[in-house]
Amino acid sequence: MTRKLVWIGVALVVIAAGAAIAIGMPQLPEVSNGIPTTRVVKGKLELNVNATGELRAGRTMTLITPPVGGMLRIVHMLPTGVPVKNGGVVMEFDPADQQYALEQARVELAEAEQEIVKMKADREVQLAQDEVDLLTARFDVRRAELDAQGNEFVSPIDAQKNVLSLEEARRRLAQLEDDVKSRSVTSQASLQVVAEKRKKADLAMQRAQQQIDSLVLKATVDGVVSVKENPDASGGFFFYGMVLPEFREGDSVWPGRPVVDIIESGRMELRAKIDESDRSNLVEGQLADVSVDTLPGQTFKAKVGSLAALASRGGFFEPTSSISRLFDVTFQFENLDPHLKAGASARVFIKGKPVENALHVPRQAVFEKNGKNHVFAKVGDKFEQREVKVVQRTESRIALDGITEGLEVALIDPTATRKPPSATSASPLPAGGAK
Repeated sequence: MTRKLVWIGVALVVIAAGAAIAIGMPQLPEVSNGIPTTRVVKGKLELNVNATGELRAGRTMTLITPPVGGMLRIVHMLPTGVPVKNGGVVMEFDPADQQYALEQARVELAEAEQEIVKMKADREVQLAQDEVDLLTARFDVRRAELDAQGNEFVSPIDAQKNVLSLEEARRRLAQLEDDVKSRSVTSQASLQVVAEKRKKADLAMQRAQQQIDSLVLKATVDGVVSVKENPDASGGFFFYGMVLPEFREGDSVWPGRPVVDIIESGRMELRAKIDESDRSNLVEGQLADVSVDTLPGQTFKAKVGSLAALASRGGFFEPTSSISRLFDVTFQFENLDPHLKAGASARVFIKGKPVENALHVPRQAVFEKNGKNHVFAKVGDKFEQREVKVVQRTESRIALDGITEGLEVALIDPTATRKPPSATSASPLPAGGAK
């Protein structure tokens, strides 16, 4: 009797466990005539979003080859991944040509300065000589005037000589005064020409020095060095899939070529692409959990930042029917961890606001034809096409309006099983986002 009760108890436990498993398991699609089906479920629909993205620095500073003329040769460069402080030297170019131009400008400046010194000295000597000549000419004029005043006491011939001598003395004084003025103007003009030459040489020297200083590229922020690929390494020849080496010491670079990126540290954000079906489920400031692949086991809190207004299409080589519209979304970390590094991949989970009492079906049960959404409801042994309105979407479920709870719908297009697929055949909505 006791053993019988034990077996009855075991049987009841097994039956209860089986019933619990049957209730807990998700409802499997029903299959009728080879067409898999499911039923419309009414309940809470979680609008959660999952996405993958990449950590990026808040700012990236690009160092460009300075425009100093011809090609420049790299003599020093920090490799990729090396941290650098603000003001630290990242790379240097060979300054030989610029140093030669600097020395040449310096010599021209020295020559111009010496020429100015010589011209000023010559001018002082000439001014002194002109003063002596003017003083002598004035003395001659005064003596001739005194001689002419005694003409009444001498013979007419001597008187005429005195008058001619006075006129000659006055003419010579006037000519000398004009020559002094002319020499002064000419000397001043020559001095200005040499001064302009000195100014030109000084500017050339400053420009050469600035070019030499510009050949030393320094970081403007604290960050990590990321050396770019050298597009000139293949000699201008390039084919699809070709891997180009990074710039390195000894390479010659054309002016204006971007060589190094400085990825700023201390400011990090996550950038991801969200499917258009999940775009409406996100709002700015919404909380998100971030798991970084390089830091397993750690979860970081972030908030939804900017949401792109325009979508980009992914999969250039994919068929047009399979291309989904993706939106760029940024996430800002609440507390920045110093172990977060730019370039690391990460996974994002955003818990959305649940929709209560929603009528929803799997995404495979909704088809789009002529810009409208339809389901195929089972009526007896046949399927009837019914237009529905999409309310919300997740990765696996779609909330609909225009159907009833418990309605049996097809998971594939029944019409597509009777004829070959064509451009007008119904196709399920593209999946995107996350549950």
